[in-house]
Amino acid sequence: FSLKELHGIFPWLVESIFGSLDGIIIGWNLRCLQGRTNPNEYSVALDFLDPSGPMMKLVYKLQAEEYRYDFPVSYLPGPVKASIQEQVLPECSLYHNKVQFPSSGGLGLNLALNPFEYYMFYFAISLITQKNSPVTHHVSPSNSAYFILVDTYLKCFLPTEGSVLPPPSSNPGGAIPSPTPRSPAVPFSSYGMHHTSLLKRHIAHQPSVNADPASQEIWRSETLLQIFVEMWLHHYSLEMYQKMQSPHVKLEVLHYRLSISSKHHGSPAQSSYQALHAYQESFKPTEEHVLVVRLLVKHLHAFSNSLKPEPLSPSAHSHTASPLEEFKRVVIPRFVQEKLYIFLQHCFGHWPLDASFRAVLEMWLSYLQPWRYAPEKPPQSIEPLPRSVSEKWAAFIQENLLMYTKLFVGFLNRALRTDLVSPKNALMVFRVAKVFAQPNLAEMILKGEQLFLEPELVIPHRQHRLFMSPTLGGSFLSSRSPAVTDASFKVKSHVYSLEGQDFQYKQMFGAEVRNLVLKLAQLICQAQQTAKSISDHSAETMASQSFFSWFRFTPSEMNGSYTGNDLDEIGQDSIKKTDEYLEKALEYLCQIFKLSEAQLTQMMMKCGTAQDENGKKQLPDCIASENGLILTTLGRYQIINGLRRFEVQYQGDTELQPIRSYENAALVRLLFRLSSVLNERFADQMEVLCSREDFVGRLCRYHLTNPQLLQKIRYSPVVRDRTRQNWGPRISLRFLASYRTLISLLMIYFLASWFYIGPVGCTFIILIGYFLYAVIMTFFFEGWKPHEH
Repeated sequence: FSLKELHGIFPWLVESIFGSLDGIIIGWNLRCLQGRTNPNEYSVALDFLDPSGPMMKLVYKLQAEEYRYDFPVSYLPGPVKASIQEQVLPECSLYHNKVQFPSSGGLGLNLALNPFEYYMFYFAISLITQKNSPVTHHVSPSNSAYFILVDTYLKCFLPTEGSVLPPPSSNPGGAIPSPTPRSPAVPFSSYGMHHTSLLKRHIAHQPSVNADPASQEIWRSETLLQIFVEMWLHHYSLEMYQKMQSPHVKLEVLHYRLSISSKHHGSPAQSSYQALHAYQESFKPTEEHVLVVRLLVKHLHAFSNSLKPEPLSPSAHSHTASPLEEFKRVVIPRFVQEKLYIFLQHCFGHWPLDASFRAVLEMWLSYLQPWRYAPEKPPQSIEPLPRSVSEKWAAFIQENLLMYTKLFVGFLNRALRTDLVSPKNALMVFRVAKVFAQPNLAEMILKGEQLFLEPELVIPHRQHRLFMSPTLGGSFLSSRSPAVTDASFKVKSHVYSLEGQDFQYKQMFGAEVRNLVLKLAQLICQAQQTAKSISDHSAETMASQSFFSWFRFTPSEMNGSYTGNDLDEIGQDSIKKTDEYLEKALEYLCQIFKLSEAQLTQMMMKCGTAQDENGKKQLPDCIASENGLILTTLGRYQIINGLRRFEVQYQGDTELQPIRSYENAALVRLLFRLSSVLNERFADQMEVLCSREDFVGRLCRYHLTNPQLLQKIRYSPVVRDRTRQNWGPRISLRFLASYRTLISLLMIYFLASWFYIGPVGCTFIILIGYFLYAVIMTFFFEGWKPHEH
């Protein structure tokens, strides 16, 4: 096709592949396309959208003619959208010289994007806009076509080895030109200060025909990364947005609004709170979204760690360092650090307290361990020992101090509110404790805190926000700040740039956080004991299930209450895993915070004080008062998470309790009437039999009376009013209404017919068997409470 026809087809083709921005058109639904379910479509889509495939060839072909395509500003992330609508350019250079105002009668603002930017904008934002697309089968996000394409684009445009492959050219020996700048339609104020940019010297101040291949290579890499970060991480609340604003930016915005208001005949300027309120948006990242961000983080670590060692002489460095090497040097602090920190804070504060948080956790731990993606490999040893963190990572830890300390405190607050008896929650605590317990890591974090807490001497007060700000406007190759050897200044600049000047730092190794760790260790001990009691209860239940108890010849289960947890359904293996995870997590926490054995012993003893004489049943933590037991905050937590409970039982007449799900309602009512008639007619005879001192009296007392109920009726007027039956001996036939009993009788009659025994003979055998069972129970359990037997 001709370029003119391709120019018209391109926007329709992009929308057909990635779906519409409003989510109505699903497109190819790459997020749900997998090789095991649709192998043909999967392979065709990957080949077509490959960096060297037909789609990217079309992009580069249109790029050569400098076509532009409109992207609506209304579909950008909330903070960026509201900023541009207020005519204030964001700090990111991705939006500079691209905002186009509508002509008369236009619908809204648009970004004028070149073909590469337009394609990548749609590709990145489809992860957000298409999250509610219908799924007909279970989809593994890491095996989807979208996930594979993200990985492919990162490896192509951010290579860890070599350089970025040059784009294919339709003219032999020629290069596809880089984009040329466009002048804005109206003056904009900016968030950052404009510096001289090496990248702009390559692109903006050179003819597009003679564009430098190195600058073109960096332009594609930088554009791809900026689009991914802006679309996936640029979502945060109004409070976070206000924290990110530096004082000089707020002054610029104020002056701009005053100038606008004076032009409109003195109309009052919009208040700062009302103007910034538009930046707040409801953002609920999905698990797939977090997995894609983790893929980005892991690749950026590998990309940054592939940086070649710096030469010894500074002059040689300035002449030999390529733009790609400079890009590797600043890619994480300049592009990712700030927005990823805000994204993680949002997830830690708003993610549900369930096992799906594991995706966020692993993404956080991946960022904290850049050494895992370094090119050097640990030496192979016979015994797997924990790898010590090298001192060369001290600078990274200090420049990302809040990632380690503040988010660790956020995780502690989450862990204190979760059910640690669940194996998935126990695994998350174990993973965090294991990572932070790596040799030498805690010491380096402590050193970073000490550097931050050093008193300020000659550092100007207002330079903190400005020094290490990741996005100062323009490109990443802006004039670099002078080398600062003061490590304390670097740590302070990192903290103040992310949290502001008035931030009150909470030390990770301080007394307050140490108390949180001790509370978590106490909960771990309680969870271990709870898991053990559940395991013992399950084992006893399995051992005590006899043939007659399955037939439900006794009404013992009617007064019982469920004492288990979801682990009963998971099995003994999961209970064992939970205990292993919690034990190792407690060991790691002791290593990190130097907890002594005496403190652990004291916590274990404190956890065991609420146990009763058999060491299994634990009451919730409560305080005795005149009105009885009052739950404490810890007691409420234990009840909500199922760690402990009160023994709540039915205390009325067993014949009058509600009909159970395993009973036939019609039979319960019929048998109750029959037993009532028998009890009224033979009440005197049963009293005489129960008063005898021989074997017959013992047999009748055991099977016709309920001593526990008699005691409750005698001392409780409430139970006396609710009990309409005779307090003395009586016959109970309710156990015959159980479905298990009915099935058991049918099975016995079926077996009897198989052996040619008639119904009368079968009934006689059942009665003889029950009589023998009653005699045995009388000899061994006379005097016991019936519900315990």
